[in-house]
Amino acid sequence: MGKEITSRNEDYSQWYNDLILKAGLADYSAVRGCMVIKPYGYALWENMRDVLDKMFKDTGHVNAYFPLFVPKSLFEAEEKNAEGFAKECAVVTHYRLKTDPNNKSKLIVDPEAKLEEELVVRPTSEAIIWNTYKGWIQSYRDLPILINQWANVVRWEMRTRLFLRTAEFLWQEGHTAHATKDEAIAETKQMLEVYADFAETWMAMPVIKGIKTANERFAGAEDTYCIEALMQDGKALQAGTSHFLGQNFAKAFDVTFVNKENKSESVWATSWGVSTRLIGALVMAHSDDDGLILPPKLAPIQVVIVPIYKGEESKALIDAKANELVKELKTRGVKVKYDDSDNARPGWKFAEYEMKGVPVRIAIGTRDLENNVVEIARRDTKEKSTISFDGLTDHITQLLEDIQTNIFQKAMQFREENITAVDTWEEFNKVLDEKGGFISAHWDGSPETEDKIKEFTKATIRCIPLNQVAEEGKCILTGNPSQGRVLFARAY
Repeated sequence: MGKEITSRNEDYSQWYNDLILKAGLADYSAVRGCMVIKPYGYALWENMRDVLDKMFKDTGHVNAYFPLFVPKSLFEAEEKNAEGFAKECAVVTHYRLKTDPNNKSKLIVDPEAKLEEELVVRPTSEAIIWNTYKGWIQSYRDLPILINQWANVVRWEMRTRLFLRTAEFLWQEGHTAHATKDEAIAETKQMLEVYADFAETWMAMPVIKGIKTANERFAGAEDTYCIEALMQDGKALQAGTSHFLGQNFAKAFDVTFVNKENKSESVWATSWGVSTRLIGALVMAHSDDDGLILPPKLAPIQVVIVPIYKGEESKALIDAKANELVKELKTRGVKVKYDDSDNARPGWKFAEYEMKGVPVRIAIGTRDLENNVVEIARRDTKEKSTISFDGLTDHITQLLEDIQTNIFQKAMQFREENITAVDTWEEFNKVLDEKGGFISAHWDGSPETEDKIKEFTKATIRCIPLNQVAEEGKCILTGNPSQGRVLFARAY
């Protein structure tokens, strides 16, 4: 199979694209800026979705579905939200095509089929959902509403990258309504914890929990909480956000309720979401120059078995043993594949499954049967070992846990080595250009300073960490007083 992907050191961006395509996660499409998620990539997304869906339901949420289209007048109702997303909106103006009278093989927009009101293809669903909630909420007894939807959204991006930034992407968006401010803030924080738990426990990707600055927060939110991860090229990636929306959307859509004191009050709101960009995060956080490295808990195939044989007779013996092993592993909940296809040699299969990031590969040859052993290869460390068939299922289930832990610990070690505290502007620039990663530095709290730092360096404040320690210092750019360090990085 040979080296088919660019190395990370040579060109990280090209490495990423090569890997997405060669591992069969996604492909480019006929629609500029949109992608096709291939079956292997979609299986990965389904695994993520299933875990998250259970986590949402375990915290009391239910799923619903709202329209793809948002009437423009509704979209305009919350001004900050409309302004924040205006540049990325796709807009539907007509509802019919007709044959061009001058060219029968061509279709044109029918000018008579103009919509009375233009429809925005949802970039996010707050507007349509809060307009709907208005009819559902009258009294405090109707609250809280804890709804999530799995959907696609459209944000018209000019510069796209598979999974990380595409004009259309898949995500989930939670939209909740509450009777009190405290309840809504508690919900916002709870969902941030759910995301952090998912990222670390399932994706094996360590994250920093924090709050966004006013410049970086969601359009229409009072506060945006986030999880930030570090990729292997030293750039940060926002992996999930949870927004406390205050009463902004309730006031914009006149959503009020009668409280326990029999007084009318505006509802308190939250929204929160993660998207298919998590697949991009997973690829960039763990993978190497030979292909994907997937955490076993999310891998579409956790174990692959490849037979090595000469002749039908020896294959029949290996088949019997392999099928027995497959059965045992499946009873333990392991996602296993026996690849006995005869369209490729074992060496090609090894390289293919390495590229696809399958955590454990088992090879069974004729001589292995005689010795009652198999050869096991780990994808994360490339270690190979010869293991007896006796107790093999126990060994494999333990190995999958060990790989999950090892992938997380490796990513955690990388992150810890790439958080640098700096105290001067010179130091800040030096670390940013030579090392990258998260930079822990003082900032005077002003949006103007934040804008200037971004303009000079392309680095943004990723978050004010939730575990920020109060510490008096001087802003790296202005020298003005600061009460604590924030995390800067260049980001995706």
